[in-house]
Amino acid sequence: MASETEYVTLVSSDGFSFVVLRSAAIKSPAIMRMLDPAYGFAESKTNTCHFENINGLVLEKVCEYFYYYQKHKGAKDVTDMDFPIELSLELVMAADYLDSRDTHQAGFIYI
Repeated sequence: MASETEYVTLVSSDGFSFVVLRSAAIKSPAIMRMLDPAYGFAESKTNTCHFENINGLVLEKVCEYFYYYQKHKGAKDVTDMDFPIELSLELVMAADYLDSRDTHQAGFIYI
């Protein structure tokens, strides 16, 4: 059984792995639950979350957002984060998935 670590690994549907600070990744309620041993998910033992419905390009932007949010949390007059317009729909779908507050589905990120 792995203990809680400072970093976690997020793995995309196409096999790309992103090692991110746990403190940044748990911005997502879904990831927070996945990594919390109280919920009993395997991810809490491996410190690795697999996302079968999020590709590498989108997951990379999600990880960038986690750090962007962490860096600017509580700041005023923060500029919007840049992202490729062609990823808009996929980013919205990933955000919805990762921000779910329901324990029966996964979801994303309120600012």
